[in-house]
Amino acid sequence: MTLSDNKYKGFLLALLAAMMWGISGACVQYLIQHKGIDTGWLVSVRLLIAGTLLLAYAQSRKETSIWQIWKSRKDAVSIILFGILGMLAVQYTYFAAIFYSNAATATVLQYMGPAIIVCYLAFKEKKLPTIIEVAAVLLTLSGTLLIVTHGSMKSLSISGLALFWGILSAFTLASYSLLPLRLLIKWDSSVIVGWGMLIGGVFCSFIHAPWKVSGQWDIVTFSIVSFIILFASLIAFYIFMISVKIIGPAYASLLSCTEPLSSTLLAVIWLHVPYGISDWIGTAFILLTIILLALSSRKKETPEAPSL
Repeated sequence: MTLSDNKYKGFLLALLAAMMWGISGACVQYLIQHKGIDTGWLVSVRLLIAGTLLLAYAQSRKETSIWQIWKSRKDAVSIILFGILGMLAVQYTYFAAIFYSNAATATVLQYMGPAIIVCYLAFKEKKLPTIIEVAAVLLTLSGTLLIVTHGSMKSLSISGLALFWGILSAFTLASYSLLPLRLLIKWDSSVIVGWGMLIGGVFCSFIHAPWKVSGQWDIVTFSIVSFIILFASLIAFYIFMISVKIIGPAYASLLSCTEPLSSTLLAVIWLHVPYGISDWIGTAFILLTIILLALSSRKKETPEAPSL
């Protein structure tokens, strides 16, 4: 396989992973609205099963030991914080945003996260953001404003709770991306995300017991839940890891803009979510933010936690 063929493979894998994540957002909305599935239960089960399977995969590789990370107190504390404040927080807030709005709005609002990261790093490093970064932040704010107001400043087009959980999911996406950076340099990413999922799932289980199954269960419910756990979590993460190794995190992040786009399209076509011209313009602004930030980071690539 030539280099160009290998990069082509990396592009396809990143796109496929992002599309799976986007489709899962619409699937979650369907389960909530039509099958009565509790979002907290779905989060705990998804994290527990996907985390266990991912750790089993990591342990099966001869060069990886999933237990080694616990020998360092600093790393152990970091992975616990990532599991609760990163992995669990980003899943729970995203699902809550879907519950109070819809998959399209929740996914797009969550993608304010990269702009939040830009502002945080500029403050932390005590330096002004670049022109591209400033433009990205302004685009994010403008896009969000269009989505939540439909272009009219007189009232919100979504509920206050939807806006709260949507913005909170953007902040938790930022924490999810930033918390494991030091760990990802030192440890295999499958170990970090696997433990993060399992820890988050165990913590969530104290609030939403996984054995207390809710909702209407039939072949459709079982198939969608299986897709969310196996394909949109385990397989999507695995192929995204491969794509990052082939094309790098900047290009992989650039292609991840397929996630909000695919989630929005599926929600509009399948679930008949009303989406006006101002919503599409706002979505385009936020997608452009991702593109600008990804392109500007190509020369300074660093490890990052993939979307889930």
